[in-house]
Amino acid sequence: MTEVLFVATKRPELGLLADSVGKFRDREAGVYLAGTFHVMAVEEELSLIALEGVHQLPRGLSSRSSSVRRRAKASPPGMRVWLQSQRDRWLRQRALKAQVIVALDTGAVYTVWRLSQYNPAAEAHFGVSAALTALDKLRQQGTVARQATLPALGAVAKDVRRSIDNIPAAMMRTATARPVMRSALGARLWRSAVSAPGVPVKARVAASRYVAEGMQWAGRTSGAAIALTTAASRIPDPALRAELLDEGVMTEIARGISPRDLPKAVGARLAEADELYAKGDHEAASEALNRALFLDFHRVLHIDQLSSPLAEDAEKYIKRLQSSTAFQAVARPRGRKTPAAAPPADRPLRLLVTTSANANFLHHVLSRYEDHPRVELRYLDLAAQKWLKRISWAARLMLEDKLADGTTDYQADVERLMRPYLDWADTVFLDWSVGPAAMLTTIDPGDTRIVVRLHSYEAFTRWPHMTDFSRVDDLVFVAPHVRDLVTSLVPQLRGDGAPRTHLLDNAMELSGFVRPKPAEARFNLGLIGVSQVAKDPLWAVDVLKRVREHDERYRLLLVGGDMEPKTSKATADYRALLERELAPLVESGAVVRLGPTDDVPSALTDIGVILSSSVREGCHVGLMEGAASAALPVVRDWPFYAGRANSARTLYPEGWVVGSPEEAAQRILDVTSTEESWQKAGSLASEHAVSAWDWSVVGKQFDGLFLDEA
Repeated sequence: MTEVLFVATKRPELGLLADSVGKFRDREAGVYLAGTFHVMAVEEELSLIALEGVHQLPRGLSSRSSSVRRRAKASPPGMRVWLQSQRDRWLRQRALKAQVIVALDTGAVYTVWRLSQYNPAAEAHFGVSAALTALDKLRQQGTVARQATLPALGAVAKDVRRSIDNIPAAMMRTATARPVMRSALGARLWRSAVSAPGVPVKARVAASRYVAEGMQWAGRTSGAAIALTTAASRIPDPALRAELLDEGVMTEIARGISPRDLPKAVGARLAEADELYAKGDHEAASEALNRALFLDFHRVLHIDQLSSPLAEDAEKYIKRLQSSTAFQAVARPRGRKTPAAAPPADRPLRLLVTTSANANFLHHVLSRYEDHPRVELRYLDLAAQKWLKRISWAARLMLEDKLADGTTDYQADVERLMRPYLDWADTVFLDWSVGPAAMLTTIDPGDTRIVVRLHSYEAFTRWPHMTDFSRVDDLVFVAPHVRDLVTSLVPQLRGDGAPRTHLLDNAMELSGFVRPKPAEARFNLGLIGVSQVAKDPLWAVDVLKRVREHDERYRLLLVGGDMEPKTSKATADYRALLERELAPLVESGAVVRLGPTDDVPSALTDIGVILSSSVREGCHVGLMEGAASAALPVVRDWPFYAGRANSARTLYPEGWVVGSPEEAAQRILDVTSTEESWQKAGSLASEHAVSAWDWSVVGKQFDGLFLDEA
């Protein structure tokens, strides 16, 4: 059956639409309808028409970047429709399969024309009458091929190097369309074309973007990136070269790929920032430097993957950033005029506990000090107030302020908004060393003591590199291996001006997890938290399969919410792979998905073996809670830190940590071979966890930090 795609920007007259669809069906053609009009409003009526499918196209540009929205605002209506619809997967797939594409109104004409450039074999028409005539001719000819076809590759190859500047845009889009780019010859031809000598800059840039667009449509993501970065190597203008390299890198990042030319792109942005900084253009320099940091610490590279270049060689990775004169200006310690005052002896300590939205690890801290006789407590959620939230995450403005030596309006805003809190507090405890830490250290804290806690996630972000630690008195780490990594990355944490560092475990009421377990829990493996790629639940699935080869009573219980695929393409890809692996295991009962819960202690009563399958952790709270519940701890030697002076092996007791799924399976089989050995191992784990990590122990360490109590 011939496929026909209707595209409409206005609601069609339903009677005419039904009549038109009938005429196509009489010619053995199935019709699909895509519209930017409000499809849901006429969904019931459309269901009565014999359409093969109906799809709601995006009705606005709210999900697109500000630059795209600005471009759309200055564009004709037809082009705005294309900008809204061009990324719609359903539309692209239907357009690539259609033999006839029809614009039902003038607003859809440009979109249909653009779709036809990526499917040159399709007939593209405005209006039903013209489309029916074309379909009749095709049926008479016995073909669904379009008369206007692609130029021959040989012809393009002959002329492209000397005449690329004169090729009209329409021809360029045709010559770089999907069928050409799917062929190795076509892709190779255009990659060489964009790097050909003698091509004017404007034409080279335009051609590289056409080629990249075509390659992406053809599924050649890395080829698209190479086209842009290859063209960039021939661009003399530093800003334009940096822009193309940036686009090339982001092409791969958007598809969940660690880009091959990341060093070039970051280097170009840093060179641009250095040049602008030398000229005194602090605003433009901060834009370029902000972009360099964004690329260098993109979450797809470090957070949403099972490896990170920072974990492989941190000092080498950070070297290019620290070589930048603009970044050196940002990283220069400003210090403070007066040291922090000693805790008051004649009144309670005024303690300000603050964070931005994420108070997950503060509940017990707040509870301890809200009624403490020696503490007057205040809590500040920076995300709860609009202006505080804005200054806490204004990365570019922070950079500009430091490049301009504190002469911008940003520092004045921070001073105005934060000084009242600093004047009140004797000590500020800021949880998470992210944007708010960089913001707060923009200003001199006076004699107020500043304490910052860094967990694990922050080590793989830009924020520690934008924080002035010369204005931080105490930096709290949750584990030695995190301390080692961050100290190696941030020079301010080494030397005489560095803040004091402390190792304090997270606040956990572990005694409440000590509950009886039923005997059958011995065969239940558990994983607490599966919402991040770094948790690597596929490792736990591998372990499960190995133990089930010996005894099918073993099951895996997954506690927690699922990964959010919208986080990044890398996350979406991992989630898709995980779902494929879990589907048959869930169906057979080998895996049980318990989902999110507010009662983790109860969930752990049915778990006899607690796993830590992560590639990186600070201190794995879920694992510690599981150990406290008397589940057998089986900890992966977290790959980000394995083999270092400090790692999972130095954080946990001997025997808990394993080097492979094989070792994990063997430990489980050995210890759970009898109920007696399983209970004994669980009891020892619980004793250790409660005695070392319970809040009754760790709370006293916090007293020592804040109140100088031994």
